[in-house]
Amino acid sequence: MTTEPQRFKILLVPEHVEGGGGASAEDSAVRSAVVEATGETGASGYPRYAGNGIVADIDPGTRTVEAVLVDGAELDYGLTARVAS
Repeated sequence: MTTEPQRFKILLVPEHVEGGGGASAEDSAVRSAVVEATGETGASGYPRYAGNGIVADIDPGTRTVEAVLVDGAELDYGLTARVAS
């Protein structure tokens, strides 16, 4: 039996950092939040996590953010949401 993680750390990172360039995503994040499992499933079909103004549907197997809202709005253009390693 597998259990889903109860919390993740989400990083909001400018897209230009995605390619590497020497700076880590954690150092380049414009915002971060620890999100905890809500027990709900999001519209994407993945478990929903929430905390500190961020609501995210995360695939716990691949640690991929499938959907995200920041302070109730879609993610600003030019930003990506990542799960911290």
